Formats: sequence, C-alpha cells, structure tokens
Amino acid sequence: MLDITPGTKIDTVLSKLGKALASGDIDAAVNLFQAECYWRDLVTFTWNLKTMEGHEQVRDMLKSQLAATKPSNFVQDTKEAASEAGGVTDGWFEFETGVARGYGHIRLKDGLIWTLLTTMTELKGHEEPKGARRPMGAEHGHDRNRKTWKEKRETEAAELGYSTQPYVVIIGGGQGGIALGARLRQLGVPTIIIEKNERPGDSWRKRYKSLCLHDPVWYDHLPYIPFPENWPVFTPKDKVGDWLEMYTKVMELNYWGSTTCKSAQYDEKTGEWTVVVDRAGQEVVLKPKQLVLATGMSGKANVPKIPGQDVFKGEQQHSSQHPGPDAYSGKKVVVIGSNNSAHDICAALWEAGADVTMVQRSSTHIVKSDSLMEIGLGDLYSERAVQGGMTTRKADLIFASLPYRIMHEFQIPIYNQIREKDAEFYKALEKAGFMLDFGDDDSGLFMKYLRRGSGYYIDVGACDLVIDGSIRLKSGSDVSHLTENAVVLKDGAELPADLVVYATGYGSMNGWAADLISREVADKVGKCWGLGSNTTKDPGPWEGEQRNMWKPTQQEALWFHGGNLHQSRHYSQYLSLQLKARQVGIDTPVYGITKPHHLS
Repeated sequence: MLDITPGTKIDTVLSKLGKALASGDIDAAVNLFQAECYWRDLVTFTWNLKTMEGHEQVRDMLKSQLAATKPSNFVQDTKEAASEAGGVTDGWFEFETGVARGYGHIRLKDGLIWTLLTTMTELKGHEEPKGARRPMGAEHGHDRNRKTWKEKRETEAAELGYSTQPYVVIIGGGQGGIALGARLRQLGVPTIIIEKNERPGDSWRKRYKSLCLHDPVWYDHLPYIPFPENWPVFTPKDKVGDWLEMYTKVMELNYWGSTTCKSAQYDEKTGEWTVVVDRAGQEVVLKPKQLVLATGMSGKANVPKIPGQDVFKGEQQHSSQHPGPDAYSGKKVVVIGSNNSAHDICAALWEAGADVTMVQRSSTHIVKSDSLMEIGLGDLYSERAVQGGMTTRKADLIFASLPYRIMHEFQIPIYNQIREKDAEFYKALEKAGFMLDFGDDDSGLFMKYLRRGSGYYIDVGACDLVIDGSIRLKSGSDVSHLTENAVVLKDGAELPADLVVYATGYGSMNGWAADLISREVADKVGKCWGLGSNTTKDPGPWEGEQRNMWKPTQQEALWFHGGNLHQSRHYSQYLSLQLKARQVGIDTPVYGITKPHHLS
C-alpha cells in the first residue's frame, strides 16, 4: 500500500473544496472543515478582514458571498512543499475569484480543514507594473513635445490637489502612510499623504535621541525595497528617518510635508470628502473619495490629569515630546510609566547623569531582546530563517495564518521557554521590586501587543539599571498629586523632580477622527485596535480581528491604517487593493462589518 504524502492530502482537500465552491454546494464545502475550524479571509471572499469560526459562521459567509465571489482554480503551490507534524498537515495554494487572484494556506487535521487562510494578491486587469510588466522608463523614438520623467513628476506634483483631485488622502506620513502610499502608487491610485512634520522620517528624528527599533531588521522591511543585507539588526531612529525619506522620494510619493489637516467632512450624496488642510501656511481644500487615518496605531498621546500639574514649577512632557537627556544632567527626573518608552528614556537619562526614578503603576511584561529574537522570532524573522529559505512574504503569511482565537496557544510555550531560560533575570527584577507579568494567560508580548498595544518592554539594557538601583524604582502605587517641586504618590512617598515625563501611552486612533471629523463619526466607528479578548484593556465581545484596522468601518470611505513596520508592510497590501477596487468600480460587497461596542 502506497503512503499518502502530505502533498497528496492537500491536493485531495483542495480539489474537493474547489469543486464544492464552484458548484455552489455550500453544505459539501462546510463538511470539509473540522467542527472546530477557522477560515481567515483577507479581502478575497468578504471584502473585509474577517475570521469565520466553526461550521455555522463558514456557512453564513458562503451563503452571503459565494455567488458574487466566483472562486475557482484551487491549486497547490508546487514551489512550497506540503509538510506534516504533530498530526497537522499544512500546505500552500493559489486560487482565483471572479475579479482577483489569491494565495492561501491550509492546515488539515484527520483529513479535514482546521485552519484556512485566503488572501487577495492582485486584481485582474489592475496588476502592479512589475516583473515582465515593468515600465520602460525611457521613451524611444522621436517627439518634439516629449517630457522627461522629471518634468512629468513636477507637473503631477504641481497639479495634484489643485487642478486635479486625489482619489485617496492619507493623513499621517509615518511608516504606515508611506507604506500604503507606495502600494497605491504602484496600483495607479492618485494619492496625497498629509504630514505635519517638514520631512518624511521626522516623526522618528524628533523622538528622544536613544530611540531604536526594538524589532529586528528582518521583521521591519517596507514593501518593494527591503533593507540592504548589511543594515543593522536594530535601526537607530535617525537612520529609520533617513530610510523613510529616501523611500518616499524613490517610490515617487506625493508627500505634503509641513501640512496639517484642519477638518474633514463626508458628503453621503456625492460620496466625497472635503478635507481642509494648511499647507505651509496656505489653505488647500482637497476632495478625495477615500480618507485614510494613518496617524499611528497608538493614536493620541494620553496625558493623565493629575492634581497639581498647574502648580508644578518644573518641566512636564509626554514621552512623545521628550527631546532626550542632554539638558537634564544632574537634574531629578520622575518618569511615570514602565513600558518601552519609559525604560528607554530612563536609561538615556541615567547615561546623561540625571537622577531618575521610574514610577511603575501596574505590572509590565518584560522580555529580553536576544531571547525574543532567538525563541520568539527566530523561525520566521532572523538570519537563520533567511538562510533556511524563509522569505518576508512567506513569514508574514505564516503569521497571518494563525487565527487570533488560538494564537495564544502557540505563544504560551514560547514564553514558558523564555521564562525558564531567563529565570535568574526575572528573579532579580522581582527582587528589585519590579511587578512582572506575562499577560493575562501567560501568552507574552505579541498577544499583549495585539490585544492592547501596550504593557511590555523589550529589554535592551535598561532592566540591569533597574536591578542594580541605578534607575530608582517606585512600584505598586499610583500618583496622588504634584507639588511645586515633587511628585507625591498615593502611598505618601514624595519624589523631588525638575522634570516629569509621562510615559503613559496613547489613546485609540478614533480620537483623531473625533478631532478632524466629528465626535459623532468617531463614536459611529468606535474603538480602534484590540481583539475583544476580554483581557486587561481589551474588553469583549470577541471580534476575531483588529477592531477597525485596514478594513471597512461603519463610516463609509473612512479607513484606519497603522501598527508596527511589519503590519504597515503586510496589511497595506490588502487596504490598497480594497481602495483600488473602489476606484475602478469593482463591486465590493462587504461581509461582516462589526458594530462598535466601545467608543474609545
């Protein structure tokens, strides 16, 4: 009897799935799934980012979407060998819909589908001009009215936003807005990026001087142009800024620096936004069809209201405004907060000779950078992974193929291993009085990030200063009030201060919608970010995807784009395809837009 290979198992199920979907036999399709199953769709079937859980949700989606989707040609990707481990068979496949080409990942248990990922890669007839379709650049022949590339770019820059209107306006010119702008440029969607800072990358340059990326280089590539092979593992902020500025120029983005958005209103009748901006002192009115807020996943700076802030005679800064430590040598500084920014700022202040105290109000998850790289990221985003044949695209899709509902189950063993490896380190931190946690369910950093976007520090050295007392630590008590020259805690401790830094995080992105559009629209959309996991700072009900991110919202033609460099790269593809489809008039019947349960 011949052994049935993993590839054969994948082929068999893909063939049955393709036939069932092509014939409209929804029951036959549903019966190919395990009772506990997850179908994560990124745009292809749902024109949404949506995870269906269990037979009934899969059935409901197919009843709504199958006829319009017209899926076909489910074929295993022969370039990626199927594999089998621990009773799970997994493989990769290509497929088509009526309007698009897609790529997917599948996991089988006992011959039935356990997890299915379907993603849109391109719209038929609107493919990116790359590879064999790349533009010629030079125009051979003779033409007395010929314009050079430079002249064409200058004309476009002069006209767009004035005599011609963009289809998309992106508010926010950090890595999110830039990555999305690059995707839309390749798809031929006229786009203007609005940024209050003068130059691309200034949002990095203007942060405290010790800031570096805490994620490694393999995790942080932008679309189309990966970092060079000699790029540092952890990029300093000014180097990130220079890369973003170079990228913006090379990718020919229409980037309006020194520009602030004053207001935005949507006209339901015309399907058009009126966006009023101040461009270097000149008021300009833009009329895009689509508006994207790419103001950063973290949204608006969260500065707590504390009694006595008006009487304190020293300086007060939110971490986003902190210029760095140079002016504070010999000064007493109190940093309120204990996550990434707080640790970075405290360490830099100590190096500069400041007397610095960290106020830890609630427990924090800590993971050492080298342990995170080796155990948490190494299989997907590392030099070891690259040498093993891993590509950025494949790593992104593997990560995307894990449904959020069960992702913590994959993360818990990783952080158990890290906790064991670094047991002495954690013991020393707790001995210093630091309050540690590994998330509500011990699932560690990634789940904390996805659920709440806060509550952790990737240790690149500051913890040693906490352990040995170089950074003074006050934990377990919140701030009561400020006096003229001190921070007073609720336990009665008085911390003399010349400077107070509020490393207190950020509010939801829809806070920007309230400021720029209206509170009514912000409430209509609801809270951004989080999964509805009913864990700390991520209230239920369960959403199954990031709230309102990279997908349609309750406000027509309003989108949110943000996250870290990895998410800006990966999800910009799906947002750009949704926007392109609307620009060219492709029907986009959206399935399963969630109603808001939380306003901010």
